[in-house]
Amino acid sequence: MSAHADTHEHDDHGHHHKETFVTKYIFSQDHKMIAKQYLITGIIMGIVGVAMSLMMRMQIAWPEEPNVIFEALLGKWAPDGVMNADIYLALVTIHGTIMVFFVLTAGLSGTFSNLLIPLQIGARDMASGFLNMVSYWLFFLSSVIMVSSFFVEFGPAAAGWTIYPPLSALPMAQGGSGMGMTLWLVSMAIFIASSLMGSLNYVVTVINLRTKGMSMTRLPLTIWAFFVTAIIGIISFPVLLSAALLLIMDRSFGTSFFLSDIFIQGEVLHYQGGSPVLFEHLFWFLGHPEVYIVLLPALGIASEVIATNSRKPIFGYRAMVMSILAIAFLSTIVWGHHMFVSGMNPFLGSVFTFTTLLIAIPSAVKAFNFITTLWKGNLQLNPAMLFAIGLVSTFITGGLTGIILGDSALDINVHDTYFVVAHFHLVMGISALYGFFAGVYHWFPKMFGRMLNKNLGYLHFWITAICAYGVFFPMHFIGMAGLPRRYYTNSNFPLFDDTISANVIITVFALVGGAFQLVFLWNFFYSIFYGKKAVQNPWRSNTLEWTTPVEHIHGNWPGDIPYVHRWSYDYSKPGHEEDFVPQNVPLYDGEQELQH
Repeated sequence: MSAHADTHEHDDHGHHHKETFVTKYIFSQDHKMIAKQYLITGIIMGIVGVAMSLMMRMQIAWPEEPNVIFEALLGKWAPDGVMNADIYLALVTIHGTIMVFFVLTAGLSGTFSNLLIPLQIGARDMASGFLNMVSYWLFFLSSVIMVSSFFVEFGPAAAGWTIYPPLSALPMAQGGSGMGMTLWLVSMAIFIASSLMGSLNYVVTVINLRTKGMSMTRLPLTIWAFFVTAIIGIISFPVLLSAALLLIMDRSFGTSFFLSDIFIQGEVLHYQGGSPVLFEHLFWFLGHPEVYIVLLPALGIASEVIATNSRKPIFGYRAMVMSILAIAFLSTIVWGHHMFVSGMNPFLGSVFTFTTLLIAIPSAVKAFNFITTLWKGNLQLNPAMLFAIGLVSTFITGGLTGIILGDSALDINVHDTYFVVAHFHLVMGISALYGFFAGVYHWFPKMFGRMLNKNLGYLHFWITAICAYGVFFPMHFIGMAGLPRRYYTNSNFPLFDDTISANVIITVFALVGGAFQLVFLWNFFYSIFYGKKAVQNPWRSNTLEWTTPVEHIHGNWPGDIPYVHRWSYDYSKPGHEEDFVPQNVPLYDGEQELQH
């Protein structure tokens, strides 16, 4: 199943012509530069998304109290510093959209798939550099449109990040159902086009451009994760695009795919025959695979970082590959567990419960294999390794509550409470964010030729880890107490008075954790220009990207592309003086390749 790239053709690629500033830094077709563009755009969008979440937390902890930050940032939506109820739901909507799609999807797949796929499989570049460039600029355009929705008269979309009809389908339903909702749909349509271009490029590159000797069973687990993630995206993103197009038709052309028997202020609207539950099916057919589009790249990065810094072969390579494939398949047949309270047939609910609980098996395989790789390893506890271990922790703690939410009888009790918020932020949000940070700390020398400050990295990890659990662990308990999510204040309900102090504690942890991301931002941008210069292989790693020179060239290797003679996890192999053996080192006489 191995495909071979011609290692001699175009050896001098990139040296024939002089690149200008525009072709090198803006409209670049070099996968390494495009990875940096995705990374920095994703970080900027992350700052916007986190700022929104902190404003939401301040509103929940101290409702209806004047706040100068609200007055400065929200303007007319916070008269005298008191947040308007409508803008709270808009913050929930745009925060969720930005973090799920524009930070975690693009920040992980866009950055690390672009950076690592050609470098780790031994290719000069992506299959199509032009398509790669177009996919980034469509992503950038969709980001600008999403943020610009804050500057239209009646505010951004405010139907929740799941944009359920009728709030999203009727422009007259509320302020955020007007132009802001239209911009949301346009932005997402462009984002999906970008994502599909990128995914097709990743799949074709992995299948066709592997160097000699790089069989599928010698691929690093990072590449397996990016490859399968791209396939999930190709299958599921078009379904959301179809839902968005049908929603635009309901909004603008008088159709009723998702609307039926609607009354507004006693007036009967003409819509009939549609069903908002149809939209839920279409949305969650993407929405659940989206969880793994975000999570699988993070797990792939963790596999690489944990094996490298344990100085041990990854435990159960083939089992890890099979678990990635199993998760990908199962993720497309579990969407109904988001809809247990939608009036679903109980038998159908039991089918979705079964498939949902089934996905715990490959997830547990990954968790146990991570732990077994760490066990008795010679652990190098650098910041990348700490974040990878943190990912294993949150993946387990967040995943355990998924068993409760995946059971239709149990889910009814905590559906749409803060218990759900705690679950998906831990298992998807924080885990994926830890994978993102692990990847940045690990491959920063490859991207920028300099090292991040290790001590600031330690500070960043420990404060982030403590605050993440400080925010989301108590949410399980206020969720079990019945506190609904998305309410802009709970002060009108005496039933929830006991949760006020817990919400204040959560908000304090959120503010501290958010503030300490500034440590990472300072470390990142300062180190790009003034960090300690990196050596070629600072982590003593086996994969092919560390065989390229520190100084970037378009084409990756100045001479021939290296051949691959072994798998990517020959750490601490008996018979070798060093505790790592790069993939391009031939087997010596009598040496056996590890059976993985």
